Amino acid sequence: MLSRRLIKLIETHAESLTQEVVQDVQTNEHTRSVVRIPKEELGFRVLALYRNLGNWIGDPKDDAIRHQFEEWGRIRCQQGIPTSELAFCLILMKKHLRMYIREHAGVVFSGDRLVPGEMVPLELYSIQELNYVVGDFFDRALYYLLRGYELETQKRAVGEAEPVSEWR
Repeated sequence: MLSRRLIKLIETHAESLTQEVVQDVQTNEHTRSVVRIPKEELGFRVLALYRNLGNWIGDPKDDAIRHQFEEWGRIRCQQGIPTSELAFCLILMKKHLRMYIREHAGVVFSGDRLVPGEMVPLELYSIQELNYVVGDFFDRALYYLLRGYELETQKRAVGEAEPVSEWR
């Protein structure tokens, strides 16, 4: 599958993508509270997302996504990060990923072209399909991120919450 090759390229270049996202998140006006998250932790989380993208997209079950993003939501609740800023962090991650796909799809498919510089319908379909599954992944990640945040909020309301700790 052509989109598999593009996912592998994303996973291979996850570190450079991560640096761009961390820089954007830390300087964006819609994510001002994110400075409370240690830069190393933020980078670790973003890198894990990009490196595991192929596994998460290819898994029909949500267990791994649920576990990862509910935990992230609980920790962000403990740190007092507003949910709107968490949602915008995911929006920025998806934006950077889609820009990467748009910019690098030609590189992945360059050997498959019949006419240099032109995309064949199969390539366009593959890129469109990848964008669809990426969007679906980020929708599910957002749901579980906010769900983890809500679960932590409920714990705090009844006095069962763990104290805020360093990043995990």
